[in-house]
Amino acid sequence: MKKGLWVLILGIVFVLSACGSNSYDEIMESGVISVGTEGTYAPFTFHNEEDKLTGYDVEVMREVANRMGLEVDFQETQWDSMFAGLNAERFDVIANQVGINEDRLENYDFSIPYTVSSAVVVVPENNNDITSFEDIEGKTSGQSLTSNYQAIAKEHGAEIQGVEGLAQSIELIKQGRADMTVNDRLAVLDYIQQQPDAGIKIAAQEDEVSETAFAFRKGNEKLVEAVNEQLEAMKEDGTLTEIAKKWFGEDVSQ
Repeated sequence: MKKGLWVLILGIVFVLSACGSNSYDEIMESGVISVGTEGTYAPFTFHNEEDKLTGYDVEVMREVANRMGLEVDFQETQWDSMFAGLNAERFDVIANQVGINEDRLENYDFSIPYTVSSAVVVVPENNNDITSFEDIEGKTSGQSLTSNYQAIAKEHGAEIQGVEGLAQSIELIKQGRADMTVNDRLAVLDYIQQQPDAGIKIAAQEDEVSETAFAFRKGNEKLVEAVNEQLEAMKEDGTLTEIAKKWFGEDVSQ
């Protein structure tokens, strides 16, 4: 009985292991890579008017997979449960503007970055007084009070006027009620793409940058290397720059 029970347990473990996410060789054999993404985070991963999943991250991932000869099975998941889904082997990789930081590097592997961003200062397009972060001292800045960009503006001596988000900050600038705002470069470029007549411009950009990449579980070095190979090729032949310019009006990949 004990031997039979042991065999049964081994059989269950084998079946459960087979149900997990695939290794590189299994992915290549199946022809499908499973990708976790939000689907609600424009312009990176969202549904368009035809309800089709699209966005910068989605398009980059599809191009990588296509070059690997794979189809993509996107698994839409809320951000709060994204890493739990990766840990539980519900998908092979996350494509969702995952920032590379020390804490995540301890638990996950990353591809080479495909997006680079930084804090920027946004002013009216006819403003020539602010050309650096040093120039914002004493200026009124529209900032979300819970954002780290509010802290950056405050550190440089700006007087903070609380707002709910970037759109409201820009409205205050247009109304003359704020001189500027500090925000994420990608978010600002996306806003300008959507509102080309907004009458704003980027006046300054921080040297320190943040990088985002595809995230993998530890132990998938072969898969990471294969993805990196395609990302490098996309950088060299200009495809990644082309995708970035389509979504942001300029190259945000390096």
